[in-house]
Amino acid sequence: MSNSVIKVENVGKLYHLGQVGTGTIANDVNRWWHRVRGLEDPYLKIGESNDRTKKGISEVVWALKDISFEVNQGEVLGIIGKNGAGKSTLLKILSRVTNPSVGQIKVKGRIASLLEVGTGFHPELTGRENIFLNGAILGMTKQEIRSKFDEIVDFSGVERYIDTPVKRYSSGMYVRLAFAVAAHLEPEILIIDEVLAVGDAEFQKKCLGKMKDVSGQGRTVLFVSHNMGMVNSLCNKGIVLTHGQISFEGSAAESVSFYLNNFSGVKNHTVYFEADYNLPCQVMCVSLTNNKNELKNEFDVFEEITLSVEYEIREDINGVSLAFVLEKDGDIIFISFDTDYDSEKLNKRVPGKYRSKVKLPSPLKAGMYNFANIGFGSVNTTSININQNALSFEIKELSFDPTFKSYASNRVGIVPTCLNWQEIKLNS
Repeated sequence: MSNSVIKVENVGKLYHLGQVGTGTIANDVNRWWHRVRGLEDPYLKIGESNDRTKKGISEVVWALKDISFEVNQGEVLGIIGKNGAGKSTLLKILSRVTNPSVGQIKVKGRIASLLEVGTGFHPELTGRENIFLNGAILGMTKQEIRSKFDEIVDFSGVERYIDTPVKRYSSGMYVRLAFAVAAHLEPEILIIDEVLAVGDAEFQKKCLGKMKDVSGQGRTVLFVSHNMGMVNSLCNKGIVLTHGQISFEGSAAESVSFYLNNFSGVKNHTVYFEADYNLPCQVMCVSLTNNKNELKNEFDVFEEITLSVEYEIREDINGVSLAFVLEKDGDIIFISFDTDYDSEKLNKRVPGKYRSKVKLPSPLKAGMYNFANIGFGSVNTTSININQNALSFEIKELSFDPTFKSYASNRVGIVPTCLNWQEIKLNS
């Protein structure tokens, strides 16, 4: 017997741009007549895919089209995609906030949704009152809610304000309480959009732990996030949405890798940036070369990789570091600052054009790497000029080194470095 709790079959969501009806009374009546006879809407056959980057010729777009997948009990499904890919629309359909234009969804069990800050909260009611309101909406009895009340308040960390109207809560407090309610009132299915990004790092860690507990209890979680590391650590299955359609479905690790390979960063050996003369300092160009000084974006696992950064200092400035963050599959590998071994740069930087080079650790494991951030920041962590996902490169196992590779390239760990041990014989 199948343990599927969510089954999505050929679901699509159509939107009319700039109008609600079909445009004429005759067409609206025709649509109604088809609906009462159980026939397909005759005006759903037109429309374009939801590519927001291109100007279309139709006033009808498919936010979602031909979406089909299943989620089994206890699975944590990560839904990945660029902004506008249809992730939130899919979650709203699954949460029954809106209906699909075509297709059907079969769901077993109660659903709790956290789609935006304060979902299901009434701003005039207190935190205490909203806990009972949310519980009632989820189909819980008053006794069930009361038995979980102290646990919810403790998890949320807003006990001091529990009798204050939630309209006076910050966005972080809203999310804390809303997540605590959704996670503790024991729905069979928990649906969470990007809202956890509003919370601080400590609360995000608590949420991840709670979601793992929820899935371990046999309940199902659907999770949308742009944080690939979070998706990787939490989810065991993933789908990637592109222009409202599923472009990949597989394990969470495979889905993250597919997304990063195809939609994240610029896989190029050199990237130039447009000058912004309002900035006191700015990165103008970044590039990657091997040990032969060849510009490349694909490297062998044993090949030396050098990052070159050309930048411009436009005025006397102090307390500033040039830095980058290197990621693999959404996880931070390391962060580097050009002031780590040259603290004098923090005292003063003189106007002029400069080029800095740094060698990356070797070997790096095979896979896609992404400079998530590269640019200038001040010592008080303020960003001055940060370029996100500007440069990506790929490590491949192209050669074989029998004295080294068998020990290093497949070793567990982020950077599989081999260290040179020195042996000293002791007298017995």
